[in-house]
Amino acid sequence: MFTPQLTNDGSYTFFSPEFEELFHSNSGAKQEAEEKFVKPCQLKKKAEVQTTLKILDICYGLGYNTAAALEAIWSVNPDCNIELIALENDPIVPLKAIEYQLLKQWISPIPEYLESLLNNHQVELRKFKGNLLVGDARKTIQTVKKLGFQADAIFLDPFSPPKCPQLWTVEFLNLVTQCLHPQGRLATYSSAAAVRVALQMAGLGIGSTRGVGRRSPGTVASFNRQDLEPLSQQEDEHLQTKASIPYRDPSLEDSSILIHERRRTEQQGSCVETTSQWKKRWTNLTEVT
Repeated sequence: MFTPQLTNDGSYTFFSPEFEELFHSNSGAKQEAEEKFVKPCQLKKKAEVQTTLKILDICYGLGYNTAAALEAIWSVNPDCNIELIALENDPIVPLKAIEYQLLKQWISPIPEYLESLLNNHQVELRKFKGNLLVGDARKTIQTVKKLGFQADAIFLDPFSPPKCPQLWTVEFLNLVTQCLHPQGRLATYSSAAAVRVALQMAGLGIGSTRGVGRRSPGTVASFNRQDLEPLSQQEDEHLQTKASIPYRDPSLEDSSILIHERRRTEQQGSCVETTSQWKKRWTNLTEVT
């Protein structure tokens, strides 16, 4: 079902038949984990001053984001203790990554630790404590909240909003934010206006991260707005268009079809600028300058 596909940085990813998307950018799966998730969360900087770091990896997938985080942290603080909670709906994906030895691109003991996590779902090893929660992330995030887990870094890595709106809704992201430490950071590859507005509604400030393999950037969010690079005027105005109307799932149980229908209805009843008007205006401005 899952066959390794080579990306431009020499690392491999999978294609999801269910969501009809690659798990990572074609420009580089390993590069994306490092540039879109680990670096924006400033894990190396945090590791220099903290003896323990907590990570929440939402949509664990092949395990690349976690592997990249472990490598970055231990490269500056080999004695740092790491506590991980990983959420994954389909355990076949990380199993296949282990089977194809895709985690071997990271140094030992990272592949061994993550294989043990996958096999046991709960591990306590030297410098690493991990829990893998399998199931719908809308349910497992509630378990994380009940545990009182406060992450220094949250990796938000579902499939794209058009394909998987369930994990980009106001209600889901509100729960996710409640699992973020007051000084922590959340990172995602998405720069969708609906996602950014939902994060703002959850009480976070937002900034952009460097694009990987495409022009659009990712997003980093935290409670400390002063610590973030402000959005450009163009990005900020994007948050005032119909594209910014967020996905909603009040019961945290609705299908993707119903979530999309609810958003379309809200967009149709909105009087704000359309996304096409925003794009046209900025295209004209670019041409003039």
